[in-house]
Amino acid sequence: MKGLKLKPLALCLALTPVSALAEIQALDDSQMGDVTGQAGVSIELETKVNIDEFRYIDEGTLAISDIEVGGTNRTNLFAEIGTNITSQPPSELLDNIRINIDVLADGDAVINILPQTFGAVDFRVSTGEWALRGTSDSTTILDNFHMDALIGSATLRVDTATDVLNFKTDIAIDDLEFDAPFIALGIRDLRLTGDEYDTDAPQPLRLFAHVEFDMYRGSRADGREALAIDLQAFRSDVTIGGVLVGGTSIGSVAMDNLVVSDTAMRIYGH
Repeated sequence: MKGLKLKPLALCLALTPVSALAEIQALDDSQMGDVTGQAGVSIELETKVNIDEFRYIDEGTLAISDIEVGGTNRTNLFAEIGTNITSQPPSELLDNIRINIDVLADGDAVINILPQTFGAVDFRVSTGEWALRGTSDSTTILDNFHMDALIGSATLRVDTATDVLNFKTDIAIDDLEFDAPFIALGIRDLRLTGDEYDTDAPQPLRLFAHVEFDMYRGSRADGREALAIDLQAFRSDVTIGGVLVGGTSIGSVAMDNLVVSDTAMRIYGH
């Protein structure tokens, strides 16, 4: 036995009972289809994210402090509708989310994000200061950022025929505020809704603004590669309850039927 060296697989087979080996059968093509043609993966998610500081470092630094992402802890978003549009109790968690992941027969990957129960998904994003820092000086360009919003749905699809990632979402912002200290500007009570939403006759199905864009490997002006982002659709109404200059309100702003179209970006390093 000194010269006998069995590989691990051969050893396992040698130790397997003959009766067990008799049950092992090759699968034909139709049986393989039954195995590989199963449903995808679903993920139910609840979370809260806190980041003390995020830094983008070039020659200088852009630093964003006190980042929080979670639930709004509210049930009165878009109060004029007169109901809890999330259908969930108040929570500081980003929750009521189901993520369905499928790889289709043509190879396309589809990630579909939707509520677990009927209603929209509420989320809050807040930060402290956004600071530009150099070797000798620094400036606060943004501070006190706060946004309470709703997502109706979101879908990401990677098309294997075109190598394009398509992203669609339906979003409504109930309250967005921030200060821009370096230009003495403040924004209060910004709301974003669908372009057909009417606060005098509010309808939940018209609440959301639809956003769609494509991402892919494109070309910049000199012909070299770049990250390409093409905005396919964006229509909304926007109101700003207060515009502050030097700490004093100069009035409100409303934009009806805001349409952004024919927009293409190319992003690359230099």
